[in-house]
Amino acid sequence: MKPSPLDIAPMTTFYVDPANGSDRGGGTHQLPFKTLTHSLRQAQTVTDAVIQLAAGNYNTTTGETFPLVIPEGVKVVGAEASQGKGVNLRGSGFYDSPTFRRQNVALLLHDRAQLCGVTISNPAEKGIGVWVESASPLLRRSTIAHCGSAGVVITGTSKPRIQDNRIFSTGSTAIFLRRQAKGEIQRNHCQQASYGITISDDCAPLVADNTLSHNQVGLYISHQALPVLRRNRIEENKLAGLLLKDRARPDFGGVQVAAGNVLTNNGRYDVQNESRIALQSGGNTFDSQRVKGELKIAKLEVAASLMGPAQFHDVGNHWAGEFISALVVQQLLQGFPDGSFRPDAPLTRAEYAALLAKSFNLPRKLGTIRAFRDVPTTFWGYDAVLKAAQMGFIAGYEDGSFRPGQPLTRVQALVALVNGLGLLGGNQALLQAYNDRALIPSYATAAIATATEKRLVAAYPDPQQLRPMEPVTRGEVAVFLHQALVAVERLRAIDSRYLVDPEPHLPIFTDVAGHWTEPFLRRLASLSLISGFSDGSFRPDAPINRAQYAALLVKMLQPKAVRPATMFLDVSPEFWGYGAIAGAYQAGFLSGFPDHTFHPEQQLQRIHLVVSLVSGLGLNATDEAAIERYEDVAEIPAYARDEVAGAIAANLIASYPEPTQLNPKRPATRGDAAVMLYQVLVHQGKVDAIDSPYVGD
Repeated sequence: MKPSPLDIAPMTTFYVDPANGSDRGGGTHQLPFKTLTHSLRQAQTVTDAVIQLAAGNYNTTTGETFPLVIPEGVKVVGAEASQGKGVNLRGSGFYDSPTFRRQNVALLLHDRAQLCGVTISNPAEKGIGVWVESASPLLRRSTIAHCGSAGVVITGTSKPRIQDNRIFSTGSTAIFLRRQAKGEIQRNHCQQASYGITISDDCAPLVADNTLSHNQVGLYISHQALPVLRRNRIEENKLAGLLLKDRARPDFGGVQVAAGNVLTNNGRYDVQNESRIALQSGGNTFDSQRVKGELKIAKLEVAASLMGPAQFHDVGNHWAGEFISALVVQQLLQGFPDGSFRPDAPLTRAEYAALLAKSFNLPRKLGTIRAFRDVPTTFWGYDAVLKAAQMGFIAGYEDGSFRPGQPLTRVQALVALVNGLGLLGGNQALLQAYNDRALIPSYATAAIATATEKRLVAAYPDPQQLRPMEPVTRGEVAVFLHQALVAVERLRAIDSRYLVDPEPHLPIFTDVAGHWTEPFLRRLASLSLISGFSDGSFRPDAPINRAQYAALLVKMLQPKAVRPATMFLDVSPEFWGYGAIAGAYQAGFLSGFPDHTFHPEQQLQRIHLVVSLVSGLGLNATDEAAIERYEDVAEIPAYARDEVAGAIAANLIASYPEPTQLNPKRPATRGDAAVMLYQVLVHQGKVDAIDSPYVGD
């Protein structure tokens, strides 16, 4: 019996339970699938699917077919908090690698695939746990053990992120990189293998904050490999900690860069350089009596807290652990003398001010308070509180106090980041993301909506519970701060199920789901820059006339006047679009006709949009030959060729369905106009670019 449409998993999440599920079910939480194999087939039919695995055994006995292939963009999640304890994937199958012929593999990760919180084993004689072939997936917080050959093999032109995994008891190597692989190998524990990490051929990954111990060799680098080694702990390996061969040239620090690696208690050598090149070393710790081969050491003084993996003993399995580690690497966070971070401890207002002052160096804002009556110059955090206040992050109370020892609430922490960074946007509809939104103070609703839209908010264990008035913890503040640094493009995003996703709550129109303009219209609606019709539609394919375009342009761009106003004979002051037409004219985006008319009802062609935007922005063509990219270049009017070249240079043009067809004489639609105006905002640096095959090169 086939499942009814109501049984199919909502959105893109499929649930799998090998003990209680059925592949005839719908993949919902109530009717889970039985096998991961079946759910992976279903995931191929949707965009960016998530597969949630229940605890249990996933093997051939329970119906799995190996190798399990995680398709592009699919995320498979088990038990991240315990690094996959109880979610056991065990098996092997043959994969024909373009770079290594046939291999015995348990799992194969395609581009943008994610595998988190599982335990993987492949006990076959030459068994490999995870294979990555010319792809950029994420493998995180998993355990890979008892593999006959290797835990993870990365080859081709791969650029994966292999983070926070435990890999042990593998016959040859825990992590093996070949060919031209790059990527990030971070915070992994590799033990009980012949080699902890092997890097060969022309590979150039970042290898940071890993612990390599109790192997024959901790880190083996050969051929022309050029890895970057930072803050790794390589200890108690039987033969050598770091072994170099051939023409390997790792970045091991230097005169101006401290690498922060710790190599200690390795059997024969901490560093064994058998390559043809002297190894440059700066800011590393090892026993000089356990060095073989040529080594040039730069004398750098490095704080003990910056040596070895940037991790604390109490955040390894914490939900905020990856965010905390990222900030420690940036030297923005510190722990306590006992090696702890205490992520669940509360944070005071003064401690938060100190963190903000250390993280940001923004211009002081005029008129900000110079001192608080309860923060004397002798107070340990006086300078930090003053700086954070002057940058606009924090404020005091009406009585002139700051109350530095008072616990900080979650809402206060978020409002401070939004205000200090001057973040804008955030439609009030985004507050629908929280079941306890009624508890948000009225003064904070706009800021929380903005923080949600900018993806600053994290809530553990339930992202739907904001808990605005509860004391914020050190771990929560680390996540908020990290996300703020992502929003201002200082750090790269980290994926977490506890980050609040604004997408389901962004305002959207009834007729744009699946439309090529959907991501643009969704973002514009969230910023209150566009509105639709009373029936909830936007009508993106409807043609747009000159008056409608003027109204959309003025609302979105709010352009400044560059020329005096004028009167058009066919646009009276009572006309609905009178003000918008006047604004678009004075800003130089639209003009009238020689007979002093405007023709507000005249439909625009696509070429008119391009000419209007280039004229209003004052853009110039930088490469006139650029217009040759369009197959219908002959249809571009002679008067508009320079404008099209200018629009290409500024990345303003959107072309659907064929990016190589400009269709200059086709009627412009409301969707065309909205997307090209969005690109103007991108050009002006006011919004982030949206990845779309119909915009740009």
